[in-house]
Parts: sequence; structure tokens; C-alpha cells
Amino acid sequence: MMNLSLQSKTALVCGASQGIGRAIAIALAELGANCILLARNEGALNDVVLQLNTTEGQNHQYVVVDFTNLDTLKSVIADLNSK
Repeated sequence: MMNLSLQSKTALVCGASQGIGRAIAIALAELGANCILLARNEGALNDVVLQLNTTEGQNHQYVVVDFTNLDTLKSVIADLNSK
């Protein structure tokens, strides 16, 4: 049997407020990952975070970022890497 647990792992999910990004975040959280969601729409990101599984003690969060602004995106990624 294959162990697909992502407990104690962190996943950065881009475009997570809808569509495939949202579905990926939900699946990763089901496998136990802590999810950091990135997208432009704060309201939608908050809604997704509230839907994510937390039964493994996950700590999910989101960061509002516009992917067309590369300087801001680089800054957000650098900040997340320093934590």
C-alpha cells in the first residue's frame, strides 16, 4: 500500500481561488498538507481556506498576489521562503 500522506509538508498553490488551483488545494489538504494559497481574489481565497480539511492539524493560509506583477510575486515568495 502506497503512503500518500503529506502531513507536516507545506504546499504552495497558485491560482487557488477557483478551478484547478482550488481543486488541487482541496486534494492536498485531504492528504494532510498545510496549504498556502496564492491568487488575486481575497474573498475567494478566504472561502477556499475555510473549505480545506484540518483534521491532521493543518494550518492553512493565503496571500493575495497578482501574478502579472513579478516584483511583488518575487517578494511574496522570498518572504514565504524566509519563514
